[in-house]
Amino acid sequence: MTDVQATRDGLVPGPRPTRDRAPAWRRWLLAPVHAAAVLSSAKSFRDNPVIGSPTLNRWGLHVWRRRVAAWLGRLRRRRLAHLLSAEDRTAFERDGFVIKRNFLDEATFRALRAEIVGLKADAREAVIGDTLTRLIPLDAVTLRGLATTRAVLDGPVYRGLLAYIGSFKRRPHLYIQTVFSQFCQAEPDVQSFFHSDTFHPTVKAWLFLDDVAEDTIPFTYVPGSHYHTRRRLAFERRLSQTAWRAGDRLTAEGSVRFSEADIRRMGYGPPVRLPVSGNTLVVADTSGIHARGTTNLKSVRLSIWAYSRSNPFLPWVSGDPNALPLIKGYALRLYWAVTDRLKDAKRARRDWRWVGLRSPLAPP
Repeated sequence: MTDVQATRDGLVPGPRPTRDRAPAWRRWLLAPVHAAAVLSSAKSFRDNPVIGSPTLNRWGLHVWRRRVAAWLGRLRRRRLAHLLSAEDRTAFERDGFVIKRNFLDEATFRALRAEIVGLKADAREAVIGDTLTRLIPLDAVTLRGLATTRAVLDGPVYRGLLAYIGSFKRRPHLYIQTVFSQFCQAEPDVQSFFHSDTFHPTVKAWLFLDDVAEDTIPFTYVPGSHYHTRRRLAFERRLSQTAWRAGDRLTAEGSVRFSEADIRRMGYGPPVRLPVSGNTLVVADTSGIHARGTTNLKSVRLSIWAYSRSNPFLPWVSGDPNALPLIKGYALRLYWAVTDRLKDAKRARRDWRWVGLRSPLAPP
């Protein structure tokens, strides 16, 4: 099976994925699990026959999940509104993202960047399309020696923005992310397709440590697309009836890809590229439509990257399983260990692999 190929205005499907035909007894055994997942963050049309059911989605299941998740997200954000300024709330409500230029004072930023660039730690890398991405986890292991970085990432402004936009007060997953564009000759990175991460409010953030020029790979977002329009709901209702067998693997898994024509038909304005200088923080609801900018140039993008995602059907804002005593500070490594073992057991492809000690800017 191959993934889609990219065009500037759409997707050219490859061979369509097929849903695994498990034995009947196993399907019946798993039916309650699949049904319960409707009230969770599960999003895969392909892997969950209830979430991906053409009949249920024709009756409106996917649209119902999106509407209810959005409503609960608004309720949670009202309870978290005190964590950020009125100016930032206004910017987010309008655009779906907040940009904080000169986020840190100059001395703090220099100290933080020196800590990050000078770090050498276990890293994971993936080559996806023409791009190599390196991730170094910022967890209990690596943050132990990064006093300035730890103070910034635990600061009330940073944590407040992520909590409000993500609609949950919990510790985000934190990484040093280095993106090497045009690493090899291949199809474009899947992150360069316009897409939504999931159906419910969620958050990602980038504290950029170097300048990101317009002609490289800036974060790109469709302003206002964190809210669904009637046209978008109609589009996704149609899509949900066939998404489980979509030619694009990621759409089938619930991270819907959009063409620029789709974006116009749904009533949104044009995408906005966000070139930034170092010391800029961008925090976005990535249920909105976004992409990594495309370029024909070799470039390196260095940032502290964060994301957080919770069950969107919970009415409360607190409660973080990653903060449990035996897990706190090590959740990322535990998650990777489990997912790697599961993929190996299924003989599935692993894009991400541990590559040993790396510094963030070391050439791949």
